[in-house]
Amino acid sequence: MGHPYWTDMGGIAGKFLTTHWSLLKDFKASEGNENRALAGELLKQYWKPVYAYLRRMDYDNEQAKDLTQEFFLEVVLNRHLIERADPTKGSFRSLLLHALHQFLISQKRKETAAKRIPKDRLTQLDATNPSMLPHMIEELSPEDNFNYAWKTNLLQRVLAQVEADYVNAGRKTHWFIFRDRLLWPLLQDHPVPSFKQLCTLYDIEKEDTASHMLTTVKRHFQTVLRDHVRQTVQTDKAMDEEFEEMLNFLSK
Repeated sequence: MGHPYWTDMGGIAGKFLTTHWSLLKDFKASEGNENRALAGELLKQYWKPVYAYLRRMDYDNEQAKDLTQEFFLEVVLNRHLIERADPTKGSFRSLLLHALHQFLISQKRKETAAKRIPKDRLTQLDATNPSMLPHMIEELSPEDNFNYAWKTNLLQRVLAQVEADYVNAGRKTHWFIFRDRLLWPLLQDHPVPSFKQLCTLYDIEKEDTASHMLTTVKRHFQTVLRDHVRQTVQTDKAMDEEFEEMLNFLSK
C-alpha cells in the first residue's frame, strides 16, 4: 500500500508503559519530572499524527515540528485540556484530535506572542523525509492526514512487536513467511510469492507447513493489534469497530 508515513522516524521499538487512558490518569496525579516524563512518552508515541495534521495546515517541516512540541507541552504538560479527558466520551484518537483543534484555535489568537520551545525538548522529532508528505497533503484533509498517520504509526508498533516476538522465540522463518507472503505485497506492492517459492527460499519441506506458519503469525498479529487498539478505547464495541477499521486500512 506504500504508506507515505510508514517510516522508522520517531522509533518503533518502545512499548507504552501502560494503557493510554491509564497513562493520562497517572499524568494527572503526577508532578515535576515524573509529569514531564509521562508527557514525553505521549509525544514519542503520538507526534506523527499531530505533525501530519499540521503539515496539511500549510506549516512547513520545521514549523510543524515546533508546533508539535508546543502542542504536547501546552496541552499535556501544562494541563490545559488533557485534565478534562473523559474515557467514556470517545477514543484516545478522538481526544487527541479534539485537543489539537483547540490548540490551533488558541495558537491563532496568540501568534504574536507564541511561546518558544525550550532547548531541552521532550524528544527529538526526526522528520527527516518530509518529501514524502506533499502528495498526501494535496489529497487528504487535515483530519484525514491525522488519522492516516495515526493508523500507520499504530501498525508500525504492532508489526515491530510481532517481529520481535518471533525473532526472540527463535522462529524467524515464521516472520519471514508472513512478511514475504502478506506484508510486503500489502505495503510495498511486491508480487505475492507462491508457497512453493517460499519453501525453496526458506528450506521448508512442505507447502502445508508454510501455510500453517502464515496462519499462526496472522493470528498472533491480530491478537497484538487488538491489544494495542484496546489501549486507546474503553468499550468492547469501540474496540471491535476500531479493530475492523485497522484491518480495512491495512488491506487498502
